[in-house]
Amino acid sequence: MSFPPRPRCNPLKRAGGLLVALAALSPGGPAAAQTDPASALRSGDYEAAVDGFTRAVRADRSDVAARIGLMETLVATGAYERAVEIGRDAPDGGAVGYHLGDALLRTGARDAAEAALEATVAAGGPWSLPAEAALARLAFHRGDITGATHRYDRFIDIYNSSGGRLSAPALVAVGEAVAFLGREEPDLFQDALRAFDEAATRDPGYYEARVRAGDLFLDKYSSPEAKTEYEAVLAANPHHPAALFGMARSLEFDGSAESAEYLERLLDVNPNHVGARALRARQLLSRGDRDEALREIRRALNVNPTSLTALTALAAHHAISGDDAAFRETRGRVLELNPHYAEMDATLAELAVQTRRYEQAAERAQAAVGLDSASWGAWGLLGLNRLRLGDISSGRQALERAFNGDPFNPWFKNTLDLLDTFDRFEVVETPRFRLFMRSDEADLLATYLAPLAEEAYEALAARYGVRPEGPIRVELYPSHADFSVRTLGEAGLGALGVSFGPVVVMDAPSARTLGEYNWASVFWHELAHTFHLHMTEHRVPRWFSEGLAVHEQRKARPGWGHRPTPTFLAALRDGRLKPVSELDDGFMRPTYPEQVVHSYYQASLVFELIEDRWGFEAVRAMLDGHRLGEAPGPLLESVLGVSEQDFDALFEEHLRERFARALRGLPGPGNRPSPDASLTELQTFAATRPDDFAARIVLGARLLEADRLNDAERHLEAALEIFPEYVGPDAPHVQLAALNQRRGDLEQAVRHLDRYDALDEASYATRIQRAELLRELDRPVEAVKALQEAALIWPYEIVLHRDLADYLRDLGDHAAEVLERRAVVALEPTDQAEAYFLLARAEHDAGDDDAARRSVIRALSIAPNYDEALELLLEIRGAGGR
Repeated sequence: MSFPPRPRCNPLKRAGGLLVALAALSPGGPAAAQTDPASALRSGDYEAAVDGFTRAVRADRSDVAARIGLMETLVATGAYERAVEIGRDAPDGGAVGYHLGDALLRTGARDAAEAALEATVAAGGPWSLPAEAALARLAFHRGDITGATHRYDRFIDIYNSSGGRLSAPALVAVGEAVAFLGREEPDLFQDALRAFDEAATRDPGYYEARVRAGDLFLDKYSSPEAKTEYEAVLAANPHHPAALFGMARSLEFDGSAESAEYLERLLDVNPNHVGARALRARQLLSRGDRDEALREIRRALNVNPTSLTALTALAAHHAISGDDAAFRETRGRVLELNPHYAEMDATLAELAVQTRRYEQAAERAQAAVGLDSASWGAWGLLGLNRLRLGDISSGRQALERAFNGDPFNPWFKNTLDLLDTFDRFEVVETPRFRLFMRSDEADLLATYLAPLAEEAYEALAARYGVRPEGPIRVELYPSHADFSVRTLGEAGLGALGVSFGPVVVMDAPSARTLGEYNWASVFWHELAHTFHLHMTEHRVPRWFSEGLAVHEQRKARPGWGHRPTPTFLAALRDGRLKPVSELDDGFMRPTYPEQVVHSYYQASLVFELIEDRWGFEAVRAMLDGHRLGEAPGPLLESVLGVSEQDFDALFEEHLRERFARALRGLPGPGNRPSPDASLTELQTFAATRPDDFAARIVLGARLLEADRLNDAERHLEAALEIFPEYVGPDAPHVQLAALNQRRGDLEQAVRHLDRYDALDEASYATRIQRAELLRELDRPVEAVKALQEAALIWPYEIVLHRDLADYLRDLGDHAAEVLERRAVVALEPTDQAEAYFLLARAEHDAGDDDAARRSVIRALSIAPNYDEALELLLEIRGAGGR
């Protein structure tokens, strides 16, 4: 749900005036802009503006416009104290009181600012309405919500009685007031936007109007519209602080690393911009750089010791660092300044989500709504995080309240729409899990997931020595968009699964295409996160947990987990991979498209190296250190005895040694044969570059196509030596399997397929092919293993389950046969009576006569004269009698 488009007619129902051109009445309007310092101010040439305005004030101390221009320029560049001096030196304090109050507020001098603003209101004049709005804002920031509302409420009547004669600054003040009143009446946000638009039309050079419109769009979740407003200002003044800050906030909202660039530009203009320092601190905290974040916070508080945003960042620093006493002290300071400042706890809740501390996020959101019941964002955070913790009922209640107060929020609406579909899902209980799946595939998926979940829990519990409390809720969505909404509140998430700790959410296999996804592997990965979050009280860094979870996938089954790709090797060769000390950035702020995927694999190799050299106890010790809040660098050194910098170098050397041959096999500079090159051209090229992996694999494929099997084998075996871990439909193992099958050497074909399947977790086709070859070789036990692996990739092929069940019956493994017969039933075959009969027979042979009786009765309810089913029922009853 996006912010409504700008209306073509006045949405303020009580407004009576027509829009008229009154730019000349606006302070600093087009007429004033003809002077050199005013033009310099508007274009961002602040040095020239200061020089020109200073000369004008010295020439005439009573020149109000020049004095205000000088103060605005000094504020823009962060010279707040100097701006205060200029304001206090004015012959008429009321005329410059609005700007004096603005400068004083930026230094934290609230009482003095209030007095200056009151003087302007008492004096009347062009800045009295902006001063009145500033006083209302100050009251709100002091926690006087009633007083702020009373002041702001007057502005609608002022607008309606103005006859269209308000200046641009006055119209911005109206917009601010109406936007505030939108807290309780959301329709008023459109009216606020109209006021800002009128101001921008009244005086196109009064950039505050467009900045405020951008802020409103951003507050109502429309970042593209917000950026349009900010960019329009920056096109006229590339150094405009408020527009630069708006762009930084918009890009942060979008999750773009460019936000930091705009903050850098802003701080070059105004090094004392408290909002920029606080936002940079929040970014650093989300990346785990607590020391640098604290330096930014201190810079901000040195400028304005009463800044609520800077103090909020300080409270966040203490919370993330685990310093509860300092957190409580800082929070107390904030609440002394504003007893109803919900934004602090709401911000802390957002930061807690970014650092995966969902219980803390819910606690802070609850505290926020306790301070201000109209903090709709906090209500939404409360609801979303209760849902992440598995409390569906109270989470929904909080979200309903949030959306009623802020119907523009897309995350609230999307999540509520998803919750409306939950009646189509059902829960399957296991000893340690509650499996939540859509009803039409719950029976099928539970057949596989229930035993896998219990196996994974026991394996990870033994490995880590902990047992997270259950039941753990596992939600599977057949729509990837629904999974994404459940996770983020919006579609577009690139992940396959997410662990919130007590809740795991992931794509069902049906959410993906065949061969794209091994859902069992992803489940194991996410459950590993649940253990890591439990062990560290949710303090484990993102890169650490992701890499360790991929490492656990590879430990669980051959072929599971991420593998190296040519693009990963190219990134390693080109120095684009992050050092281990900065790996979180590879996940949180990627600098090239595939960096997140590369970071998963790279991080997993860190733990492969640590476990091989230092043992798994070192990994567990590092998890314990994260629980205690130890900084990553010192923790690594204390456990491994290697400094962070030395480990970066050691790991880089390890990667280059491990992939030395594959790195040499990457395509080099120069011309390469075209896709339709002749065999002779390909052979000539491969002869000149014998280590070129791509050349060897392409030539091998062309020779195989030409039925030159011996020549093809030589090149494919060479490619295998260069890059043995390569996966893909053209992988050497896949082609060599086809080559040997063509020769009739099925044993060798199976060996290649087996080795390939130990590399590629999602290759359904090669596992089916391997099973067929094993059946021809009369090796049913291995054929069963291949088919079971295939079922964990794509469980929707009924023939696969029938084949598996028949194999297992022949092998006498009736317990495993039961699972496959249940899968057949769940897939609703044409002959359901036979499916239930075969299931009943398997259950009877497995010794579960209660289940067998139920199944055979289902068969007979479909086909009452089914002789074999009747005989089986009699046999079951006889067995029961005996």
